[in-house]
Amino acid sequence: MNGTGMFEAPPVLISLTSFGAAEVMRHGQLYFAELSRQAGADGVEVRGELLASSAGELQALRDAGNVRVYSSPEGLWKADGKLDADALQRALDIAAQLAAPRLKMSIGGFGAVSTASLQDLKNTLDHAACELVIENDQTPGAGTLASLVRFFSAADAAGLQLPMTFDVGNWHYLGECPLQAAAALGSRVGYVHAKGVQRRPDKWVAVPLAESAAPWRAVLRGLPADVPWAIEYPLIGDDLVTVTSKEIEVLRAAARLQLETA
Repeated sequence: MNGTGMFEAPPVLISLTSFGAAEVMRHGQLYFAELSRQAGADGVEVRGELLASSAGELQALRDAGNVRVYSSPEGLWKADGKLDADALQRALDIAAQLAAPRLKMSIGGFGAVSTASLQDLKNTLDHAACELVIENDQTPGAGTLASLVRFFSAADAAGLQLPMTFDVGNWHYLGECPLQAAAALGSRVGYVHAKGVQRRPDKWVAVPLAESAAPWRAVLRGLPADVPWAIEYPLIGDDLVTVTSKEIEVLRAAARLQLETA
């Protein structure tokens, strides 16, 4: 609640993949970072898979001043269960170049043999300038409730307290229940990816929240409303600033309602 007695919504970010990979690669992430600012977003999530491998691009995004998260497409552990120290360092280096306060990664191939390397991860993060947040992705090894509960339990036992990026839509791709996941993991969520989903004959697809076949409002009610929430679903239209602004307000309104009724 602010000084006027009104409930403030959490920061609303835009994951830049929301504008479509082809469009982002054509125009560059800086273009869409600026568009997001015009639309009223509180910041953006830069996507590693959409970077043009240019140091100049990283510097320009840093200078824009609204990068809040860097998302690495690489997993923390390799398929054989070994910590991918090189991938972690690459991600930390890019996050530092962007001046991003958060780095988002998945656990990748974390398994029984990986537990011993949690201390190595902790040692690296103790000297990092950003916070690591763990996302539920769309793979069985790093996106199911069981795999993430197992990981977080092991990390906690190793003294590694890591917040989670809770992607509302990704659970559906693996046949998981997001409401159950929110009940189990909601207390450790530090960042939320808001995503509507619909089922096509062959696969699930991301859609705007208003078009979602899933109970996104109920899921969001099970998550913290005082952490950043990000749009990660298609933003399409002739007037992208207006489209994006309207979707930002959908999230802000949902968060304000949740805070008011808490």
